[in-house]
Amino acid sequence: MPDLLINHFLQGLVALTKERDLHELEQMLKQTIAGLITFTSKVEVKSVELYRLKDISTLFFSTVSKESQPPASALSPALCQQLLDCYSSAKYSVYEVNGNKSYHLYPLKHEIAHNNAVILVHAEFDNQQLSESICTILDIYQNYIGLLNDNERDTLTGLLNRKTFDQKIGKILSNLSQENKRKNDKNIQFYFLAIFDIDHFKKVNDQYGHLIGDEVLLLLSQLMTKSFRDSDYLFRFGGEEFVGLFGCANEADINLVLERLTNKLHDYNFPQVGKVTLSIGYTKLAPDVTPSQLVDRADLALYYAKNNGRNQMHLYEKLVEQGHLKEEIIEGEIDLF
Repeated sequence: MPDLLINHFLQGLVALTKERDLHELEQMLKQTIAGLITFTSKVEVKSVELYRLKDISTLFFSTVSKESQPPASALSPALCQQLLDCYSSAKYSVYEVNGNKSYHLYPLKHEIAHNNAVILVHAEFDNQQLSESICTILDIYQNYIGLLNDNERDTLTGLLNRKTFDQKIGKILSNLSQENKRKNDKNIQFYFLAIFDIDHFKKVNDQYGHLIGDEVLLLLSQLMTKSFRDSDYLFRFGGEEFVGLFGCANEADINLVLERLTNKLHDYNFPQVGKVTLSIGYTKLAPDVTPSQLVDRADLALYYAKNNGRNQMHLYEKLVEQGHLKEEIIEGEIDLF
């Protein structure tokens, strides 16, 4: 490998391993691959896309790129089959269409199964050394993701752990603060923090044992992962308590997001245990409110749900508006009671 290529290759790896957020990492991975192809072969890279495999039998496409990408339905059945074959074989492959389009397919497997994917590169090149270099980048990327998972994820459920929460919410609040300064920005998102607590979980442990209790936690976390979007952050705070961070185009969307989970949970039967319900408290993120205050607010809404029949969800701000909860401003800080 020429010195210039080695230097470019190493610079890409340095940039890649500076990032810790999975969504940003995937963006950086795509940019690194595109940059390496352009630098090496001097050809136009028309697209680098990541298609995620959501479960064993159904291929669910989710484009990670922030740029506008065609929906999965725009892909031909033959190309969809190639993606499946690439994933199943765990080998790099090339798919040519009518002799004038070349797609390079690279499998990308994670320890966390729902993040498994296939990288699809639309570019015209025939360079074995370049293909091997891309495969090497993907191997390093997967090893790096494995190290991040060991440090940032709960060992039982695979969800993000409590330690990672501060980093993620801090980044969101920082972005919100920047968006607040751009008052004419029409693309501002609304963010919400939700706390999920399994109703009567102690009874599950007492009646069926902790092994079955752990199975309920694992199955619920999988159901949550399938119910929510790739851009949503899910954490296990410990015991039967989970936390989610959700971005929405408008404030009303959060109800639809949470109802996707509660509707699936309503139809789901846990082995031996049967039906399980959740109480949910959630609150809207604001740049002038600290993470601990946001958690307190969601907790208060959760306690209200628990004390008023369980198996329900409540928005903190709405409860305050209705007079069910109170807040008092003291010297610029929120004091909740």
